[in-house]
Amino acid sequence: MVVFLLVILVAMVLGIVGAVAHGLFYLLLIGCVLVVADLVYGVVRLRRPRQRLR
Repeated sequence: MVVFLLVILVAMVLGIVGAVAHGLFYLLLIGCVLVVADLVYGVVRLRRPRQRLR
């Protein structure tokens, strides 16, 4: 869960810097790709059946 939130935070920072700074539009794109990849990771992790601890 920590990795999920950390990647979301990094994506937000990259998106803000990419939107504000002139000529750094690629950072905004990287931030968007990170958000999509993180959401896919989260969905896969939630759908995967968890093993029961004995």
